[in-house]
Amino acid sequence: MERHRSSRRRSTTGREAEPRRGVGSAAEREAESLSVVIGAAYDAALDPGLWPLAVREACRFLDCAYGAVGSADLLRNDLNFIVQWGYADATWQSYLTRYHHLNPFNAQASRTRIGDVVVGSRHETYPGFLASDFYRDFAGPLGVIDAVQATIDRSASGLALLNCVRHRDAGVATDLQLRRMRLIAPHFRRAILVGGIIDRHAVQAADFVEAIDRIAAGVFLVNVHGVLIHANRSGKGMIGAGDPVTAAGGVLTSIDAAADETLRRAFTAAAAGDLAIGSAGMAVPIMGRGGGAFIANVLPLHAGARRVAAQHHSVTAALFIREAKVDLASAIDAAARLYDLTKAEVRVLRAVIEVGGIPAVAAFLGTSRATVKSQLDAIFRKTATRRQAELVGLITGYASRV
Repeated sequence: MERHRSSRRRSTTGREAEPRRGVGSAAEREAESLSVVIGAAYDAALDPGLWPLAVREACRFLDCAYGAVGSADLLRNDLNFIVQWGYADATWQSYLTRYHHLNPFNAQASRTRIGDVVVGSRHETYPGFLASDFYRDFAGPLGVIDAVQATIDRSASGLALLNCVRHRDAGVATDLQLRRMRLIAPHFRRAILVGGIIDRHAVQAADFVEAIDRIAAGVFLVNVHGVLIHANRSGKGMIGAGDPVTAAGGVLTSIDAAADETLRRAFTAAAAGDLAIGSAGMAVPIMGRGGGAFIANVLPLHAGARRVAAQHHSVTAALFIREAKVDLASAIDAAARLYDLTKAEVRVLRAVIEVGGIPAVAAFLGTSRATVKSQLDAIFRKTATRRQAELVGLITGYASRV
């Protein structure tokens, strides 16, 4: 338990981690601290060994004692990629093996959408959490009083979450922690998405270009104007095929006009700093030739370990492009089981994905528009989605697109 007390002092009182040394207004100091958190997350996208540091910075920013970032398969109740900070190793292992499935907030998380931030103490299930076996046997002895959790990605059967846990000495989360989590969540999402494309291979500064050449996705190093500085092997193949990007005149250009405009705004924002890029250029859908689908993510490279890694001062950002593929039958089956969809709802869901909107689905299924709308509304409720595009993204694994 000694390590837990140490973690608590470090994250709730600042006695072990010195407070930020920024001068100026409170807003300026917060911006400085925010920049540290975001930079740590983006550095971790290239080197997964840095993820514990990124989680630590997030916890410090939110004045939390413990934290974790990772993904979970809700259908199998399995934890996949996950990194924690603040917990003793033995305690964390006991959570993974004995207590995770007892966490009352798991069901709550399954109903969230990308970008949602949930504060445990503000949810209707909080009294039940305090009365649960999970709290009595695990959370209570650690001094846990609250948690602030962001959903940073979501698919038909899985979630990626950033969770920061408050100690009772710090009290329940306030509007400050809620606002700060909303600030950092999009950046952690970008880092998770890019890290997934890289397949979690460390990209060290000394061999950055060599490392990206081994990545299966197309990777393009560009400057603020989109001028191509370097492309990896896969990227050169895409350019050679003219799908989904070209490099006429040395400028990287997407053949999808809407995507191209979005990416150019992202390159400009990346040059202005980590804070400026926000959600720009994150999980951008690109329609290729012949109906092929791609997903693009922009990672700023101007700061921290990323600037050293780029090895070229004119490089502003790295653009990652991967082909979007999905086993539709398996995805629909997973969603049907996880969200308890009826056979009629599954038929509507499949038709929405393969055919389109309500009129087309009604004609395809030979039923009324009112019936389709009613069943679609039920699917929306069960899957915590609101629009057809969001629903299609969830089921096909393109949740990043909506």
